[in-house]
Formats: sequence, structure tokens, C-alpha cells
Amino acid sequence: MSGAEGIHIGGRKKEYPGNITPFVTVTCILAAMGGLIFGYDIGISGGVTSMDPFLKKFFPAVYRKKNLDITTNRYCQYNSQILTLFTSSLYLAAMLSSLVASIVTSKFGRKLSMLFGGLLFLLGALVNGFSQHVWMLIVGRIFLGFGIGFANQSVPIYLSEMAPYKYRGAFNIGFQLSVTIGILVSNILNYFSNKIKGGWGWRLSLSGAMVPAIIIIIGSLVLPETPNSMIERGDCNAAKAQLKRIRGVEEVDEEFNDLVAASEASMQVEHPWRNLLERKYRSHLTMAILIPFFQQFSGINAIMFYAPVFFNSIGFKNDVALMSAVITGGINVVATCVSIYGVDKWGRRALFIEGGVQMVISQAIVAAAIGVKFGTDGYLCDLPKWYAVVVVLFICIYVSGYAWSWGPLGWLVPSEIFPLEIRSAAQSLNVSVNMFVCFFVSQVFLTMLCHLKFGLFIFFAFFVVVMTFYIYFMLPETKGVPIEGMSRVWKSRSYCLIFDFLLFNIVKN
Repeated sequence: MSGAEGIHIGGRKKEYPGNITPFVTVTCILAAMGGLIFGYDIGISGGVTSMDPFLKKFFPAVYRKKNLDITTNRYCQYNSQILTLFTSSLYLAAMLSSLVASIVTSKFGRKLSMLFGGLLFLLGALVNGFSQHVWMLIVGRIFLGFGIGFANQSVPIYLSEMAPYKYRGAFNIGFQLSVTIGILVSNILNYFSNKIKGGWGWRLSLSGAMVPAIIIIIGSLVLPETPNSMIERGDCNAAKAQLKRIRGVEEVDEEFNDLVAASEASMQVEHPWRNLLERKYRSHLTMAILIPFFQQFSGINAIMFYAPVFFNSIGFKNDVALMSAVITGGINVVATCVSIYGVDKWGRRALFIEGGVQMVISQAIVAAAIGVKFGTDGYLCDLPKWYAVVVVLFICIYVSGYAWSWGPLGWLVPSEIFPLEIRSAAQSLNVSVNMFVCFFVSQVFLTMLCHLKFGLFIFFAFFVVVMTFYIYFMLPETKGVPIEGMSRVWKSRSYCLIFDFLLFNIVKN
């Protein structure tokens, strides 16, 4: 919800005038690039952990298990808690920093929060690129996580507030498109850096994170602030002029008045975190918790983190595993473009549900294909080419289903459904839940792969079924609803309140 409870809109659907102006298009594209740092990190970590020189230097036990011990079950060759800590520590740091980012975003503006994110990510990239010990890798990952927490908290809010409401979905998904581009670029860089003679290519991959960090730093310095943020900080005249500029029309009084009313309501809220638990926000709270929870338990980030590791585990050679990750990364980008085209045309619910069905079917087929060939012992030297193609094909189908549904919508919907008075705190909660579950899944994925084998896909498929039913019964359609007038969608929502009540009391207690 993004309209304050104090704004009376009755049963009339508000339609604010406005156009897609070059100014707002360029602004949103530049802001959306904040997703590059998140995407780059998702793709880069799995790539370097499959590189033998990296493993030999920092994780020699894993290197020996992978290359020297022929008795090792393929499902278990990467099973190392220290190795997974290298990946997962970032997301724990991101969870913590997103809570601080809430205060910065609300009191000092969205731009400053983006700037902090870029600077912290830049520092983490430098530490990782010059690492000599495992502890340096983890410290660098923690700084990267601090940067991601700030960026992921502020960028979706910025995009939702800047975009015209009719096209808010498409503009907001620009963030997820940027994430997928970051994943693809990092996969390509991993593929080529692995070929560098001398075994130092992993340093190029890790330090390459400086590029997206510099992009978001520059962007945060040149981007304009949102009208919502200007009003929050008392600069109403500048906010109205800014609103006229980004909407491309002079008649912005109705939207501006609603923004001011929402801001005045938010000023009366002294404790936004405590207010999240109020009865009127109960439905929204369930969305802020369960959407990111289900997004991570779809299994996608475990696959994207460890794509090269996973492909290597099921019999692909190093170069082939890295190239397979490039292919899935490319599919990810293309499918996200489908979501940009359709989210404001077909609606959020339709994409959520279709994507869930597609993911369940492809996960079941991948589980069957791997189970038939590897069984539970995982002992197989080579995977036939045609069989490898089938596995990669259905993983791509799975990735595409996620990329036009739960991937972008998992960030879009929570960023647009909250009123201004709790929006920053609620987005921090959303990011925190996302990062915590992300940390948990990435930390246990390789252990689960070792113990559940091909059944790991069935495990994630179960959650996809649950989350698809959840969306079908619980989520109202928010397509085409002005961000400051969305309260009517939730006020008219009178179903499934028992579930809201139960979750609310679990959180409160």
C-alpha cells in the first residue's frame, strides 16, 4: 500500500495526469542501475568458487575433494561451511544495513542512501580483489553486503515514487532488469577470467565489482530527489516544481495534494516500526514478510549463486559449467524484459501465478532428469551431451518463469503497497527478510545438495506450489493504482483475514 490511511478517496479511482517524459525515463534508468551491484555479486560468487586457482588458494580441502579424491560423491564435492560462508556472509550484512538504511532514506533522502550503498560496495570490491586470506574475503563480502542493503532499500522506493502510476510496474522492474544484467555480465567475466593464465582471473572477477559501484555512486550524485522525499523534508515548492517536471504537465495539483496529505499523515507517526504492527497494516505486513520469504525459497538464488558449481557438480567441465551459467544469465535478462512489457498490461497476479506453475513443472523435470542419471551416489564421470542439453534447457525454463514473475514482482509489489508514513521502514523489513532468507538458503544450499541430492529441486518445488496458492488467494491486483491512492485496494479486501491475523500475532509475540 502506498496511500496514507488519512487520504479519503472513496470508491472513485483516481487518475492523475502525466506522461512518460524523457527526463523521468533517463532518471529511472539511471536509478535502476543500482540493481547492478546486487546482480553482479549474485553471479560472481558462484563463478569464482568453481575456479580451481581460487579454491586452491583459499579452500584447499574443497579443491582436493573436487579434483583429487575420485571417491567423492558429486553432490558433495563443494560441501564446505567456510566456502558457503564466503557467499552467505554478504546477505547477513545486507540484512543489518537495510535497517540503518531505513533511517537514512526517510530522513535524508533516497539519493544519500544510494550513495552510501555505492561507496560501501566499492570498498568491499577493493578488499576482495586484493585478498590474501579467507578472513579478508569475508570482510570484503561484509562491506559488499552493507552496500547492497542500502541500495536495495532505496532504489525500489525511488523508482516507485518517480514513475507515472500507469507505468510504475515497468519502471520499477528496471531494477530487476539491472540485477539480471549484473548477473549476466559477471557470468561472462567469470568465463573469460577463468581462461587467464597464471590463475589470477578470480581477482579480476572480484575487483570488477568496482564498476557497478562507481555507476551507482555517480548516479546518486546526479539524480534528482523524488517529490515525496522533498515534501517529507519540508521543501514543498521544489517538490511541486519537480512533480511538474517528471510528469510533463502543469496540472499536478491533485497528485501533489495527495502527496502532501500523505506526508502530513506520516509526520504524525513517531514510531514507524511500531506502527507496522497496527491492525490496519496487517495485510501489508504479511506481504512484506511472505513475498521475500517465498521469493528466496523458490530456489532461484541458490541456483544463480552456485550455477557454475551446480553444473560442475552434475558432470560439466569447468568451462562448460561457466558457459551454462552465461546461458541461464542471458535467459534471465530476456525474460525480465517480458515482465517489463507485461506487468502493467497483464497485471501482477497473472504473472505471479503463471510463473509459479512454470517453475514447478520445470523443477520436477530437472529433478527427474538428474535423479535418473545420478541416482543418490552421484558417481558419473561424464554427462552425455544430449542429456546435458535437456537439463540446461529446463533450468532455463525455470529461470525464465522466475524472471518474469517472482524475480521482479518480489521487489515491485512490496515497494508500492505501503503508505508514506511507514514506507521506508516497511521496505527495510522487506529487504531484511529477503536478505536473511537469502543468507540462510545460500549457507545451507551445498549441504542440502549433498544430502537431498536431486530431491533438492522437489524441496524448492513444494514452496513454489505454496507461494503460488498464497498469491492466488491473498494478493489483490495493484496494476494501474496510483501509489498514493492504493489504500482503497486494501480497504476493500475482505478475504483471508484469518491468515493475516495468525501471522500478525506470531510476529507481535
